[in-house]
Amino acid sequence: MAGLAVALAGCALLPASSEAGRGPARVDPEITQQLTAAAGTLLERRSQALVQKRHGERRPPAEILGVRISPKVARVQEKAVRELETRNRAPVEGGPAYTGARTRLAEGKATRTGDRITLEAVEHTEVRYGSGKLTQSVRRRFEFRTEGEEITLVGERVLDPSARPVNDPDR
Repeated sequence: MAGLAVALAGCALLPASSEAGRGPARVDPEITQQLTAAAGTLLERRSQALVQKRHGERRPPAEILGVRISPKVARVQEKAVRELETRNRAPVEGGPAYTGARTRLAEGKATRTGDRITLEAVEHTEVRYGSGKLTQSVRRRFEFRTEGEEITLVGERVLDPSARPVNDPDR
């Protein structure tokens, strides 16, 4: 009898045959919020590098809100922050330098396929200079890998090929 209960419980964990071929599954809202906050933290660090030339710790944390940062992503972020800090960034060549920056990543849509989670979200950045400001909205995709309960950010890219985000290093 106990064996039957275990077998029935195991069957309940399997997707229905009608669900198996549907493609990516939506990620629960709490996890989506966690992934959005972690990815947004990296974008905010890059935006701050436009105005703060502190040349301190450029390496992102190994983990943000329980989301690990892969070594490859960490190297790319560190290089981006270094480049943004050392470049005299201004909206126009020879114009006034940026004096403030604020970035937020709007909660997007996260889907899971196997051990991968994809988050698509819109970044909203505002940078101030002199008496003006520049605002930008850019669609981004973040890729995460899961292993058990562990989630690791493994990639990021801009979805609109013509977008030139102000807080991205030169390509």
